[in-house]
Amino acid sequence: MEALTSRSVQVSRKPMSLAERLFLPAIFKGMGITFSHIFKKQPTIRYPEQKREFSPVFRGLHVLNRDEEGRERCTACGLCAVACPAEAITMEAAERLPGEEHLYREEKYAAKYEINMLRCIFCGLCEEACPKDAIYLSETFAPANYNRKGFIYGKDEMVIPNVKTDPEGYAKAKGSPRNN
Repeated sequence: MEALTSRSVQVSRKPMSLAERLFLPAIFKGMGITFSHIFKKQPTIRYPEQKREFSPVFRGLHVLNRDEEGRERCTACGLCAVACPAEAITMEAAERLPGEEHLYREEKYAAKYEINMLRCIFCGLCEEACPKDAIYLSETFAPANYNRKGFIYGKDEMVIPNVKTDPEGYAKAKGSPRNN
């Protein structure tokens, strides 16, 4: 029979010794590997007591940002929805009414803004596409949920707390500063 590749090696058919038949060399080799791991650092992190450090480029839950005066930055331009390769972002625009200047930065704002986290691939393209720096990916995990509707985040769940009325909530939502 002709070999298919040049890498084929003939299998040795010599009889096994008594130690090989009892599998003692293989057992001692396995025990040596096991005992060598006893003295190494444990890779397991004991979660409640210890917190795992993440990479500075970790991307977590989406947050809709506010400006320095506490107004929403999003102008519902739709660039984040267009840039999203998973089509996870949907939005509806609305016109700002007279007297709402303290709520919205521009004349147009996002009346409805939803992100389907089951579709999101956390690529960060929405963050890069936004001309107003209205959306960014925080350092917070997406929490577990038992139903699909719990993974669709609306604008009310994503808008960062107002820095003037809730400074502690704002600092918690902002997370630690990134090293860009």
